[in-house]
Amino acid sequence: MQAILLTATGGPDVLVPSEVPAPRPQPGEVLVRSEAIPVLYPEAMLRSGAFPIPLEKPFVFGTQAVGVVVEVGSGADAGLIGQRVLVAGNAFGTYAEFVSAPAESAVRIPDAVSSVDAAALSMSGSVAIPLLETAKLTGTETVLIEAAATGIGGYLTQLAKEYGAARVIATAGGPEKAEQARKFGADVVIDHLDPQWPQHLRETLGGATIDVVFDSIGGESALALLDLMTPLRGRMLSYGFLSGTPAQVTSMDLIMRGLTLVGCSGPDWLAWVAGSRAAALDRAADGSLTPLVDRVLPLAQAAHAHRLLEDRAAKGTIVLRPGR
Repeated sequence: MQAILLTATGGPDVLVPSEVPAPRPQPGEVLVRSEAIPVLYPEAMLRSGAFPIPLEKPFVFGTQAVGVVVEVGSGADAGLIGQRVLVAGNAFGTYAEFVSAPAESAVRIPDAVSSVDAAALSMSGSVAIPLLETAKLTGTETVLIEAAATGIGGYLTQLAKEYGAARVIATAGGPEKAEQARKFGADVVIDHLDPQWPQHLRETLGGATIDVVFDSIGGESALALLDLMTPLRGRMLSYGFLSGTPAQVTSMDLIMRGLTLVGCSGPDWLAWVAGSRAAALDRAADGSLTPLVDRVLPLAQAAHAHRLLEDRAAKGTIVLRPGR
């Protein structure tokens, strides 16, 4: 079968199209014929070496896929055969024509949702829902959503007012993405490509404060935001670091301002995200969440997809499609 191997740690070119044997489902697993494979930002970080991978290279890369179950291993539900599902796992192997994954990770896809749209929602839409539930918005609060036009930020912006945000201030990179964030429901958009964007945010607030920050940028800008947050009840939900480093905030920074930082990561958080995949797909089916697809590329162009991701050129999820 056709697959993409991670041959080393490094730039996108370490992702190499290859022919490898098709997997067989082990006990408790399903075998899926892939139809759509999302290219995810955490995968780009893993490929680059930002996080260690405890597997000997080369191996088939990728963490999620959408397709049709064609076989099940012993102990798995035979009723899944023929079903279109989203699968995920920690063992990689999804940048391929066939994917073997734990049956417990399989989420059935509503008929009204295409495989490409399901792939686009697979991670980002599933993360947005737990973030909003964690924020516990009350209907009176001002929120800041970073990178609000694409990925997780795009889904947060679509749902924020439904979950209780009174005012949504967003950041986005450039005029085109700013317009997209406005269409999703942002009241104000600030260009975070400008290094002085926290100061522009201060001017926009005009003495008001931010109650909740959905922080996907991290780095030094997170510290700059603390003085713009509501004392005693302001909270920052930190879930990403597009800047290259996590939020550069110490416990003393928070204590002296009476603020809270919630780290949205780790095994329990990931389990919550996994449990939200069905809800995100249901929202796509009923029209309350718009899937964000940037483009669909052949599986063999995985390296090109990773370059687009690193260059911040994507306005949504890039989806790979197997096929000869």
